[in-house]
Amino acid sequence: MDKKEEILKSALKLFAEFGFHATPTSKIAKEAGVANGTLFHYYKTKEELILALYKHTQGELSKYVYSRVSQEDSLEIVFKSVYCNSIEWALENKAEFQFIQQFSSSPFHTLISTEDINSQAAILLDFIHEGIKSADIKPLPADLLQTLINSHISGLAQYLSVGEFSTTKQKKIILQSFEMLWDMIT
Repeated sequence: MDKKEEILKSALKLFAEFGFHATPTSKIAKEAGVANGTLFHYYKTKEELILALYKHTQGELSKYVYSRVSQEDSLEIVFKSVYCNSIEWALENKAEFQFIQQFSSSPFHTLISTEDINSQAAILLDFIHEGIKSADIKPLPADLLQTLINSHISGLAQYLSVGEFSTTKQKKIILQSFEMLWDMIT
């Protein structure tokens, strides 16, 4: 693993464990096995490191979720795939999920450019617009529907990550909750 990746990996671990403010860059550099100067060579500020880690983590989530979706499927199957894949990723990548949650409710979230926000949301918003156009989804503002879907995913992933459920029970809960969400937006 190269130094830049090691810094991101260490930052993720420490931010998930201690939060942004309780994790100094010196601690990240030490965890990554690099000098402070090396960390600042790649990321000029802690803020820049946090933003880079968010973009990287969000990119990994998107790649995981959307690489498993077939555009030939019905809209309901596409939404179900996005929903289930998102929760599966969150459960398999707990530190990354926790980091995204922490980031989303932090002041750093306001530093993400509109272009990056639109890029991250584009695929889901396209599916939502398609569903509204075909009258399969309620004619509500697409950004509201996206917020409701993302909040549902986030809440369920949080619920499942702290509960002690068998894999079978988890899958049942995921499918039941998808049906609730689908009923809500259609």
